[in-house]
Amino acid sequence: MQYHYVGASGLQVSALSLGTWVTFGDQLDQTTACACLEAAYGAGVNLFDTAEVYAEGRAEVFLGKAMKQLGWKRSDVVVSTKLFWSGKGPNDRGLSRKHILEGADASLARLQMDYIDLIYCPPSRYPHTH
Repeated sequence: MQYHYVGASGLQVSALSLGTWVTFGDQLDQTTACACLEAAYGAGVNLFDTAEVYAEGRAEVFLGKAMKQLGWKRSDVVVSTKLFWSGKGPNDRGLSRKHILEGADASLARLQMDYIDLIYCPPSRYPHTH
C-alpha cells in the first residue's frame, strides 16, 4: 500500500480508504462490516471514512463498534467524518461554529472514540437563509 501525507500536517494516509456511505448501517450487518474492515486493514488501508449523515448516524455507530470488536489500537487507524447535513433544526446543519462543535461531539459519541483524525466540512453551495 502506498501512503501519502495530508497536506503539511505530517499525517500519513493510505492511497485507498474504506468508506461507509451506502453500506454501513443500512445494507450490511455488523459481522459483514467487521469482515470488510478487516480485509481492508489487512491490505494496508489505514483510512476509514464516514459522515454524520450516513444512515442517519448509524454508519458511525457501526464503524466504532467494529473497530472495538476487532481490537484495533486507535493509534493505528485514521478516522475521518464529515459534518454539514445532520439534522432538521436551524442549527443542526451547516458550518456554524455551533454545529461544528456539537456535530463533532455527536460523531465522537456515535463512534465511541476520544478523537477524530480528519473532519471534512464541505463548503455550502446554498445561501445561509435556506
